[in-house]
Order: sequence, then structure tokens, then C-alpha cells
Amino acid sequence: MNLATNTGIETHNYVVVVGIRFRPAGRIYYFDPQGQTFNNGQYVIVETVRGIEAARVVIASKKIPESDLTEPLKPVQRLATEDELRMMLSFKSKEKEAMVRCAERIAQHRLPMKLVEAEYTFDGSRLTFYFTADERVDFRGLVRDLAATFRTRIELRQIGARDQAKLQGGIGPCGKTLCCSSWITDFGIVSIKMAKEQGLPLNPTKISGVCGRLMCCLAYENDNYIQAKQQMPQIGTMLDTPSGPGKVVSVNVPKNSVEVMLESGVTIQVPVDEQSSSQKSCACGKSSCTCGGGGCCSAKGGGGGCGTCGIKKKMQKA
Repeated sequence: MNLATNTGIETHNYVVVVGIRFRPAGRIYYFDPQGQTFNNGQYVIVETVRGIEAARVVIASKKIPESDLTEPLKPVQRLATEDELRMMLSFKSKEKEAMVRCAERIAQHRLPMKLVEAEYTFDGSRLTFYFTADERVDFRGLVRDLAATFRTRIELRQIGARDQAKLQGGIGPCGKTLCCSSWITDFGIVSIKMAKEQGLPLNPTKISGVCGRLMCCLAYENDNYIQAKQQMPQIGTMLDTPSGPGKVVSVNVPKNSVEVMLESGVTIQVPVDEQSSSQKSCACGKSSCTCGGGGCCSAKGGGGGCGTCGIKKKMQKA
């Protein structure tokens, strides 16, 4: 709740929270520590919509504004005991065997699904299998078979290609561990427009990750590219270069330069810093033109003159 003081400054009610993760590089969830103090790396027992689960503390107890919370906090029940941690490791070691036995059952039922991972809860009360499929799969018979085999609650969850890469991990084209499996918590929006904005080749094999989707890293520098381009001459702008006037035909943000086609048809690279005054002048060399500076000849004259200086220049089409 926000409270306004007589000075007009808003104050906030603060709540103590602890941040936990259920999986490595997974989303961070806030819980109410119930007056207890927890440190990074500790395992705690919490109650979720899926039941009682163990999770790792990644943000120690701290205060945050109550307005930052999007939903009511659930309480942390307690710190996991040593016996519970040993039990969790014991069930963790059985997950590979569970994968093999589940794959056998999938083959027997002839289901069009690809098994990705198996996951036990810390106490073995639930066994979750993650799989991918091109369409919806009727796995009710499989669930009954698996429940009879493992003698525990079975849950099957269909996931997408990006979630599969996050669970399985791997090495990206850059030679480093996949971002999604190492530090990305939520998948952001990645579009082909970002690749175009950065001048990357629109070849699916060049801009796709191991998951087959557009690489997440396309979004990392996209805002920087947009901001940098706003400070650089636009394509079609007329510039007065040391080699003569020409028209901008491409922009190179990493090199902070533009490619200019001269009247002779030759293209040259011009650093943006070397033509700072040229962006404010017309191709005729006068800075007093009222055409807006830089793009007048291409905008009004279609390749010759802005109409205020009376000078026409023939330009070859790019």
C-alpha cells in the first residue's frame, strides 16, 4: 500500500521475501520466509500448486516494496533437513533409469512423442516426464502403465523446442554453453526484424539456435542498434565526403561508418565522425538550405537539389 506524506513524497510498505528456484537457470519465485532467515545455496521446503517441493535459495531474505509483488506470497515451510537432501539425491540418481523405462513404454504404445527428461520430486511422491511432439498426444494409457511401473504419481508435460534446449543444454554456435540453460530465466520475444535491423544474413542456418528457433542473442543488442542508427545518416541521405558528394547506401553500426556511393558510381566507407558537419548540409555544400539537412536531395529532388539553393546534381541510382 502506498502512503502519501504531507511533503508529497510517496512511501511504500515493505515486505520480507526470499527468492528460490526449482531448476537451474529457472524462473525465480518469491516466497514469504515467515520470519526465518535463509542464505543463498540453502534448500527449503515449500508448498506449490503441484504439491510439496524442495527448492534452492538464490536470493537471501531481503525487503522489497509490496507494490512489486504481482500475487500473494506463499510461505516457506522450513529448511530442508539432511535426510531430505540425501533422499533428494537418491531419487535424482534414478531419473536416468526412469527415462529408459519410460522410453520403452512409449515404444510399446506407439506414441508419436520424444522423451526429453524425467524429474522426481525430492521425496519421490511425483515423477514428471517432459516430452516434445508435433501435435497433441493421447497418453492416458501410457500414464496408467507408468503409474503401475513406478508406483508413484505420474505427470507428463509437453514442452516446446526452446524448453527442450533449456532442459537438455548444449553448446551454441558461439562455442559457449546455451544461454537458455545457463542464465536466461524467461524467453523473450525474438523476431526476424531484429536480424534485419542488425544487417545479418536472413539465412535460417545462420540465425537459428540448436533448438531450431531464432537465436535469443538477436535481442541482446537490438536496442543499441536502433539507438545508434538514430544518430547516423539514414540510407538515401546525401553526404559531402572528402571524395565528393554521394548518397548513403548502407549503414555499418559496429564500425560506426556508412557506405556512400559517389557520382562516379564508386562506393566508399566513410566514418560517421569524419562527416559530422556533412549531415547538416545539402549535397551542394551549403548548410543554409531549409530542407532539413542531409536528406533533402533524395527527398525532394529525387537525386538533385533541394529547391532552395538552385543547384542540381545528377546522381546515379544505387
